[in-house]
Amino acid sequence: MNEYFRHKNTLLYNNDILDKNLFKEEFIDLIVTSPPYNVGIEYNSNDDELSYEQYLNFSEQWLSNCFKWSKAQARFCLNIPLDKNKGGNRAVGADLTKIAQKVGWKYKSTIVWNEGNISRRTAWGSWKSASAPVVIAPVELIVVLYKDEWKKTNGSKISDITSDEFKAWTNGVWTFNGESKKRVGHPAPFPKELPYRCIKLFSYVDDLIFDPFAGSGTTLFVASNLERRAIGIEIDKSYCKLAKNRILKETGVLDFKI
Repeated sequence: MNEYFRHKNTLLYNNDILDKNLFKEEFIDLIVTSPPYNVGIEYNSNDDELSYEQYLNFSEQWLSNCFKWSKAQARFCLNIPLDKNKGGNRAVGADLTKIAQKVGWKYKSTIVWNEGNISRRTAWGSWKSASAPVVIAPVELIVVLYKDEWKKTNGSKISDITSDEFKAWTNGVWTFNGESKKRVGHPAPFPKELPYRCIKLFSYVDDLIFDPFAGSGTTLFVASNLERRAIGIEIDKSYCKLAKNRILKETGVLDFKI
């Protein structure tokens, strides 16, 4: 393991999530992540333009690894697109959910994320005609999965979610804005609100939160600020540096050296 950064209750490793030998035991309480979407985003160290078959094989490998390292009562919040039309229309959400179940994950529910500031498209297929209209839903999915047992009987038993949050977030349509690539400095960041809700709703204080695609470190610093332990894997060293700096800044260590 290439430990890149350790701070308080957070560990970041500069490794490849496809390596099935990264961990030797079950340790994960909750996974919150958004994997590459395979839509041609220019990551530093990841090919985001695989064939669809290659992408599904990639997905099966990392989903299987995460399943192997998860505790029996582990939960999994998987942020993925509903569908995509780059390189042909694909039911990505349905396909990845099916693969997750194939490797052992059990399905619980799906949260629809209505991304408030998503860019509006101008390609209609056929304008005001039934000849070839294109329907695109400006939403993403957060698929909620679990390993063996849904009811949580282990851990601290300490929940920090308020009554209003619980009532609002158990409604499976969430509306909040996405994150700015320019502001964060990463080509595909997700907003703090996403892991914040998932972590408070699906985990106890002191649970271990895992992000296999740590990226800019959002899941990690949100988990830390919510008094959870956190482990992230990131393949690209420059994104590890970005995540480190954001973790230090967001957890209150303002005076640090890069």
